[in-house]
Amino acid sequence: MRRWGITGILCLLLLVLSAVSLFVGVIDIDPAGLLAGDTRQIRIFILSRLPRLLAILCTGTGMSVAGLIMQQLCMNKFVSPTTGATISSAQFGILLALLFMPGSTLWGRALFAFICAIAGTWIFVWFIQRVQFKDVVMVPLVGIMFGNIIGGVTNFLAYQYEMTQALSSWLVGHFSLVVKGNYELVYLALPLVVLAFVYANHFNIVGMGKEFSSNLGVNYNLVLLAGLTIAAMITASVVVVVGSISYIGLIVPNVVAMFKGDKIRGTLVDTALFGAIFVLVCDMVGRVVIAPYELPIELIIGILGSILFVGLLLYRLNHGRKAIRIGERRGGTQR
Repeated sequence: MRRWGITGILCLLLLVLSAVSLFVGVIDIDPAGLLAGDTRQIRIFILSRLPRLLAILCTGTGMSVAGLIMQQLCMNKFVSPTTGATISSAQFGILLALLFMPGSTLWGRALFAFICAIAGTWIFVWFIQRVQFKDVVMVPLVGIMFGNIIGGVTNFLAYQYEMTQALSSWLVGHFSLVVKGNYELVYLALPLVVLAFVYANHFNIVGMGKEFSSNLGVNYNLVLLAGLTIAAMITASVVVVVGSISYIGLIVPNVVAMFKGDKIRGTLVDTALFGAIFVLVCDMVGRVVIAPYELPIELIIGILGSILFVGLLLYRLNHGRKAIRIGERRGGTQR
């Protein structure tokens, strides 16, 4: 009951914040005007506010779950689409689409982003599996360096072929251009999240190690590649629609794990809900802090994420065992 109570509170909070966000923006709309049949307000609501809200919820849910999957499979709480080169690889794929298929549709660019994101994530995990690190912090640092290398190649090609301006839309995440007709690709994150929940127990087993998985009859390599592919596709679908948004997949799973443990099936729903709430709150802050102008959500999340990342880094290094005991008291299981 206590575990489901937290989930219920998150659901209620998400519903309230979602309702409030629909009426936050430069152009004023209100429930009375919508119910009265104001054509202008109804058009803004249907074409802009509602699509934006749906894109925010899909982004927060998808990126949080993608981070949770990567952390579980890599057995490292600091791995995420940001520190695992997944976002950088997706951006590289978008640039390739712009170079070789300049007239491609959103789905065409998404195909390149999917392929590159999956390949980049696989390469990163393949590399860290073959190098023994004494400190868990080294794994995300290697991922950041690998991502910077990919980012450097991306920027070089963009300058070389004068594509910097065209690529800039995917370098900074924002929801200001999300309107009906150009965001539906992000819906792909929802079935992938459901798929992650279905195979959550397999991800738990694989997160215990290759020998443990073999003893239980689980194909370690197949589940590992499948999980990484799900995380990469979620990330790529978000990057193609709203651009690069860092730290969500890193911060949210860690915060939830501190209270509910590391068992992915027991934390996946709460991670998805808290991720949606986190992104929604950051977006609302970006809309009101210098209204009528709007700050990119990447900036808001970057500031908060940097602070939280340093705090989590210090906490995990100094009080990691205490965090595990908290999870056990709440009913979670951690290694």
